Order: sequence, then structure tokens, then C-alpha cells
Amino acid sequence: MVVPELRPWRAAKPHVVRLADAVRPRLARAAAATKPRLERLARAVKPQVAMGARPKAWQYTAGAATAGLALTAGVVTAAGPWDSSGQRTAERDRAVALGRAGGTDHGSAPGAPGRPRPAPSAGPVLTGLGGVSTVKSAPDGKALTDALTPLLKDPALGPRPAAAVIDVTTGRRLYGKASGTALTPASTTKVATAVAALSAMGADHRLTTRAALEPDTKEVVLVGGGDPTLTAREKAGPWASLRTLAAGTAAALADRGVREVTLSYDTTRYAGDEMHPIGVDGNLARVTPLMADEGRTDDSTSGPAQRVPDPAADAARRFGELLKSHGIKTTAPGPSKATTRAKTLAEVSSPPLSAVAERMLTNSDNDIAEALARQTAIATGGRADFAGAGKAISTQLRRLGLPVKGTAFKDGSGLNRADRLTPDLLTALLATAADPSHPELRPALTGLPVAGFTGTLTTRYTDGASGVVRAKTGTLSGVHTLAGTLVDEDGRLLAFAFMATDTDPGRPAATQQALDRIASALAACGCR
Repeated sequence: MVVPELRPWRAAKPHVVRLADAVRPRLARAAAATKPRLERLARAVKPQVAMGARPKAWQYTAGAATAGLALTAGVVTAAGPWDSSGQRTAERDRAVALGRAGGTDHGSAPGAPGRPRPAPSAGPVLTGLGGVSTVKSAPDGKALTDALTPLLKDPALGPRPAAAVIDVTTGRRLYGKASGTALTPASTTKVATAVAALSAMGADHRLTTRAALEPDTKEVVLVGGGDPTLTAREKAGPWASLRTLAAGTAAALADRGVREVTLSYDTTRYAGDEMHPIGVDGNLARVTPLMADEGRTDDSTSGPAQRVPDPAADAARRFGELLKSHGIKTTAPGPSKATTRAKTLAEVSSPPLSAVAERMLTNSDNDIAEALARQTAIATGGRADFAGAGKAISTQLRRLGLPVKGTAFKDGSGLNRADRLTPDLLTALLATAADPSHPELRPALTGLPVAGFTGTLTTRYTDGASGVVRAKTGTLSGVHTLAGTLVDEDGRLLAFAFMATDTDPGRPAATQQALDRIASALAACGCR
């Protein structure tokens, strides 16, 4: 379960002050619209409440009193159900805690000042994720066209931008411009990867790394299970620790009276090329089922960084050093394969897939994306290489009834320019993740960065729609995409996808700003 950290309120106060000014009017309207329903609910449950704890009022404070931002508990509760990982429950609990920050903090964000901090509770985002609209009917299509079409003509968006906007509650498309055209999606591909992986394996699935002993040869084999979040750092946090695995392995060997072993490592869980078609690149390590800290050579946890040439060999070497610190002498590690006779000495597992998928989306983590794509292939009986992973993603989405015609998945991260997605597919993915009948997919929404607060949107939307838009970004040279959810002026939850290709590679900031203006206009639009 991903539980937001508690940080000093003063660090978050400036963001929330802006958020309060932006969203106070619409929250007041939402509270007024839902109050009669809540009063009826209060009368209905009053006998049961009398037998237990007795809250003093049906209205709670969300975010912080310092910013004067209030949100009725009924509005938040009506947005359920919560996903099975507990992420939405955690967000709600933090939203009703006075003077505390809420949201998800998966690590540092490029361009963010100082150390990363969790986002203050963003009322519209928390309310909207439930997919339940309680205020007014969906925006009018003509009014949306009048509001969005001029903005899509911005030259910064290139010659052929595409867009789609749908009402999440009904699934009805409200606006479309070339919405069925398959374009290069860049990192918005990760939304598809998340949905495919969660549907194939479930939100509670964990990825396990183990150490096994070959009984006849005293060979210890470090078996990669495909966990891209395995860490060798002293402070592992919620992630699986190579140090813990080494300590457990050393203890198990000592119990057997073994003090010297041959060390090997097994990467046979994956097949095919380890090198992504983009070649050596700081955005992605070699794709292997065994790595520690994503093969990073610095202390970063996200974003581009220099990587070791062979992450599996590096992880095994570090594992050997850790064993040595516990009194176990090893040989230099080499590649091998654990036999069926090998006995597991110790193992460590990742957090639930829900948390791993959220980290992938929030930080736009390419290593996690490629790992989850291959794990999806394995879970569905496919070959764990780039081609098999792409096929598995497409197959899973088709099984969910999503519009995959014309799309192509050449990887799980979106780094491959041969990937093709449509605005229709991206919005359908988001709507399906919000569907109460698919709670296992909810992390595909809760992991999306919150505008102005978390992940790849930390430094964007500093005004206007800050805290109102939740979206996945996608950026390659000449390619910019944005897909996510927002709550409009009338409290309606909408899903959107804006895609721009053939943009000026020398003006990426202008294109991003153009996309942000469209999303902000949509959020501010009552449009009827």
C-alpha cells in the first residue's frame, strides 16, 4: 500500500494557497449540490452511528485549515469505491487530516526545488478519481469545440494535433479531433502498460528476487525475478532490499555450516535482446530481470542517469560484497541457471504491483515500464522480449474491450518512436481504470502526476489548473502528449488526451505550454 508521507505543512502551504483560490468556488457548489443527499444519508445511518463513535459533524476539513480549503467528507466518500491497494483510502484519510499533506511521493522530480515533498491534498483530484459526477450534466459538445479548437491551432502543436475528451461517468465522447488517428505517444504508452499489467497480474501481485543453493556444488545462484525496484541502498524504504536478501542468505548458509560458495546469477526469466532499440541511453538500463537501483551509477531514483554496462552482473557483484560482510566468501559471479534441485535460501519481494505501477507513472520510469511489459508477457504465456511484451499489452487491452485498431506497441515505455496510440485509446484506458467494476486498475489513475505537485508535472501548472489536472506526460524530440483526468468547472470528471507530433524540436517548452493551456481551458470550462 502506498501511504503518503507526513511532511511539514509550511513546505506545502504556497501550493495549497493557490489551489484554494482556484478551487474554492467549485467546491462550494459541489458541497451545496451534495448536501441534501448527505443529510438523507446521515438520517439513515444515525442509529448505527449512535452505537459506535459519534462524529460531531458530517463535514470534515480537507487539506489544511491554514489555506481555508474545506471539502465535505460526503463529496470524497461519494467518489469511491477505493482500489484494492488502499491508495484511494490513503488519499482520503490524508485529505481529512488537518494541517497535513497528502498525495504520493515516489522520489525526486526533475526541476523541483530542494528535496521532494508530497502534494497537498488536491480536492478536485481526490473527488474526481471515483468517476462519480454529482453536480451537473456533461459539457455540451459544441461549447467544447468552441473552447478547444482555437487552442489546438497553436503552431507550437505542429501541423496535425489530435485530441479526445470523454465524460468518464457515461463514457460518451464529448470532443474529438483526429481522435482515431494513431500517432507516436511517447511516455503516455505507460498508461497502457499499467492497465495491461494490472489486468494480467492483479494489483496485489509482487515480484520476487531469491537466492538458491545448488545442493551438490555449493553454488549460490542469485535468481532475478524481474523486480526493477530492487535496491542495494542502506535505506530501502518500501522496496525490496538486496541487503536484506544477503543477510538472509548468509544466515541460511551459516545454519548449514557453509562459509564459502561459488556465486552465480540467473537472468533467464527474460528472453531476447536486453538493449532497447534506442541503444545506450541514460533514460533506460539494459532490460534484465536482475538489477539493483536500475543500474544507476549515482544516488538518483528517477530521471536520466548514467547506467552500468551490465546491471545483472553489477547486482550480483554487490550481492557478493554483501555476503562477504556477513562472513561468506564467494567467487567472482558469473551467469548461470538455477536448476529445479536448487533450494531457496532467502527471498525478498517488491511492494504490490499497484505501488510499482504508481511509481512508474508518477516518475515516468522507463525501467519499470519495460519490466512490467515483460512480466505481462510472462503472465499471459508469451515470450518475454520486446515483441512478446508488445503483443501481450495489445492482447490484454483487446480483452478489456478497448479500441486498439491501428495501434502498435514496440515497447512498454514509449521510448520507441514506432509505438502508435490514438487519443480514443488513451481516454478509453483512463475511463476503464475509473470503472468501479475494475478496481484492480485504479492505480493507473492514482499514479498519474498531479499538476503543480507531483512527478513530471511538479513544475507545470504553477497557476490556473494546479491541483485540478492529473495527467501522464509524453515527450520525445518533436513529440509531446498529455493524457489524464480533470474535474471541470461544474464538477464533472472528464478524461482527455492531446497528442502533438512533428513539433519544433527546438521549442519543447512552447509545445508543453500549449498543451497545458488546453487542459487548463478544459478544467475551467462549464461549456454549456
